[in-house]
Amino acid sequence: MQRIFSGIQPTGIPTLGNYLGAVRNWVKLQDDHDCIYCVVDLHAITVTHDPKTLAQATREMAAALIASGIDPVGSILFHQSAVHAHLRLSWIFECVVRIGWLNRMTQFKDKAGKDRENVSAALYTYPALMAADILAYHATRVPVGDDQRQHLELANDVAQKFNFDFCGGDSFFPVIEPLILGPAARVMSLRDGTKKMSKSDPSDQSRINLTDDADTIAQKIRRAKTDPEPLPSDPAGLEGRPEARNLVGIYAALTDTDHATVLRDYGGRGFGDYKKALADLLVDKLTPIATEMRRLLDDTATIDAILRDGAARAETIAEPIVRQAEQLVGFLRV
Repeated sequence: MQRIFSGIQPTGIPTLGNYLGAVRNWVKLQDDHDCIYCVVDLHAITVTHDPKTLAQATREMAAALIASGIDPVGSILFHQSAVHAHLRLSWIFECVVRIGWLNRMTQFKDKAGKDRENVSAALYTYPALMAADILAYHATRVPVGDDQRQHLELANDVAQKFNFDFCGGDSFFPVIEPLILGPAARVMSLRDGTKKMSKSDPSDQSRINLTDDADTIAQKIRRAKTDPEPLPSDPAGLEGRPEARNLVGIYAALTDTDHATVLRDYGGRGFGDYKKALADLLVDKLTPIATEMRRLLDDTATIDAILRDGAARAETIAEPIVRQAEQLVGFLRV
C-alpha cells in the first residue's frame, strides 16, 4: 500500500470545514493506504500562540481525529514535536530550498499581509518543515486542499534537488502525489459565502464546531446568511449565490451526493424548510463525534498514551530515513 502523510494544526476545535474537507477523507483512506496522521504543533508556533493552551489544543485535536474515525491502532497518530526527525530533516531542507522558491509561496504572502517584516522567520520557511514532515516517512501521497498544492510542488522540488545534489540523481526521496478528495473540499463561512470556514474567524456564528450540541447547530444554521430567492432547480442557478451554494454543498457532502441531487429534492423551496433539513442532518452526523470527543477529553491519560505510542511508531519509520539523509549530506556519525 502507498503511504499517506497528512497533518493538521492544533489551533482550536475543528470545524465542519475541517471534517468535510480533510478528516472525513482521512478516515476513508485508512482502508487502502498505510496512513500516518500528525497534529502539527511545530507549525502552530510559527505564528503568535498561547503556550498555556497549546498542549490542551493538541489533545483536543487528537480527540477530534479519533472521534471522527481515525484508528490509532491501524494507522499512526502522533504529535509532531515528539519526533525530532522532523526538525533534523527540516534543517537540511532549509539548506536545500532556494530563497526564490520561498518567495513564490502565495500562502506566506496571504498570512503575512502588509506586516511581513515582523512575522517569524519560521512562517517564511514553513514549506521546508512541511516537506520534511512528509519525506521523513517517504510518503508518496498527501491529501490536501487546493491552498496547499503549491507547498507540495515545492516539496517535490526540494526532494528532486536533494536527490540531484547528494544522491547522483537517484530517487532517495520519492515523488509526492497530492490527493484532492471530497465533494466539499472548501466549506465556506456561514456568515460570508466568499470566505473559507475557519477556526480563527472572530465570529463563532461563522462555523459549525465539532463540539457544538444539537441546539447550537440548529441555531447557527437558522442564522446562516442567505439571499431572498428560493433555491434553484439546477446547479446553474447557484451562480452568483455563494451562500446558497455553500449550504447546498454542505448537504451534498454529508450525504455523498452532488448539488444536482440536493436541488432535485429542495429546488424551488425557501430556505426555511431547507435549513431545518440541513440542521437535522448535521445533528445526526456530528452528535456521535461530539459525544465521543467529550468522553475522550475526560480521559486525557488515554489520549496521551495514544500519542506516545504513535510517536514511537512514527519514529521507527522516520529515524532510519533521516539518518541516511544526514549521512548523504556528510554528517559525521561516531
